Amino acid sequence: MFKDAPPAAAPPADVAAAPERYHGFDVVWGGKIVDVRNLADSTEVEIVAYPLDGGQRPDPNAPTLGRFIVALPGYVEPFDFPAGRFVTLRGQIAGSRTRQIDEHDLVLPVVADASVHHWPVNFPYDEPRVHFSLGVGVGVH
Repeated sequence: MFKDAPPAAAPPADVAAAPERYHGFDVVWGGKIVDVRNLADSTEVEIVAYPLDGGQRPDPNAPTLGRFIVALPGYVEPFDFPAGRFVTLRGQIAGSRTRQIDEHDLVLPVVADASVHHWPVNFPYDEPRVHFSLGVGVGVH
């Protein structure tokens, strides 16, 4: 997928604490889509971040790493970025947005110029499962 990508320097929660410090920095992040907002000339996709495994797949069994927004140019069909879908992306930190999540104002890093990889709809349950078993047969004559 993103083989030449450098490792992410910091998780989204750390970048949110000082987004200006990371401005222009390349990141490789992944997670689960929670919202899509089409604005006048761009689209913002909000993602709950998870750590990535060795295959750059989000690990939904691990604790979350915060939230972030992917800014995409133009209109994006929300059907193509449905809530619950997992993605991994590579892009650059391009600022932050403040969003209200329940009763909390959270600062979310914004990633721009992103290449986005959508994981299959049934991710993470799409990995091949091979089961071997041994049995003993008894015959009665």
